[in-house]
Amino acid sequence: MQIFRGFHHPDIAAACALTIGNFDGVHRGHQAMLALLNSEARHRGVPSCVMTFEPHPRDYFAAINRQPDLAPARIATLRDKLTELQRCGADQCVVLPFDARLCALSPQAFIDDVLLRGVGARYVLVGDDFRFGARRAGDYAMLDAAGQTLGFDVARMNSYEVHGLRVSSSAVRDALNQGRMLDAERLLGRPYSISGHVVHGRKLGRTLGCRTLNLRFSHWKPAASGIFAVRVHGLSSEPLPGVANLGIRPSLDANDVNGGRVLLETHCLDWPEALGDEGAYGKIIRVELLHKLHDELKYDGLEALTRGIARDCADARSYFSSLHAQTHRQTTRDRI
Repeated sequence: MQIFRGFHHPDIAAACALTIGNFDGVHRGHQAMLALLNSEARHRGVPSCVMTFEPHPRDYFAAINRQPDLAPARIATLRDKLTELQRCGADQCVVLPFDARLCALSPQAFIDDVLLRGVGARYVLVGDDFRFGARRAGDYAMLDAAGQTLGFDVARMNSYEVHGLRVSSSAVRDALNQGRMLDAERLLGRPYSISGHVVHGRKLGRTLGCRTLNLRFSHWKPAASGIFAVRVHGLSSEPLPGVANLGIRPSLDANDVNGGRVLLETHCLDWPEALGDEGAYGKIIRVELLHKLHDELKYDGLEALTRGIARDCADARSYFSSLHAQTHRQTTRDRI
């Protein structure tokens, strides 16, 4: 998949089949839309193209209005969103910076400057709640009428449901916020995961006998938080079981090396000895959050923190043991 920051780029195809949205999480509804987009693109002999925004429009308005509560909890990092869009078969992705210039465009200017001159849209597929242009004044009816006048096809995809539940980024956020990881997995079509480069931290875990892999994020409001049983991909040929803390570490000084930023700290229950103490830094890992153990806790001192970590590791091992037992019973029944 080709990725472009903005549409003023010589390598962008002259024509495309386009869909537009935030695609936070790339859930099963998004996946169905992308499958339809790819089919329509092949039918027309043009590449499929996803247009998305960074920052999220609600992040932008939360910042300029100084109302942080308006910002949505973020399901996925930009890296993870782009990875999932590629897995869904998109040929191109245009990441537009959501800024004052873009949000001031009238609906007609958005159609003319972005859809037609910018990416050469021959076909535009949108969701049933799609709005565009300054003050969200543009809607599907306006886009459809413009398509008939200007020569591009427009289609709208209705809501996607699983067991009677409308699949949406809001539903995924609610499941993650409440620690309902299996529900989130059903909505996403895969276990919820976060990826990134392993970075240096305070290295406190080593002194506590609990070496960790640290991933930092620029976004301060993740959809999930707490302590989780996890699987770690990217360090060995097989995923490694572990336990992870996603949050701001309330037991530690907010002015430490992490600067109070959101951090995903993951401890592998069985550390690959081949990596040594320093072998994971700089690697890209993907951490699947499978089961929430509890919310973040504030401990009174390092001794209490050490005991808490030991309990979390024991609980994570118990979770993986029960998972293995369930898999073994299912395999036995299948053989019978």
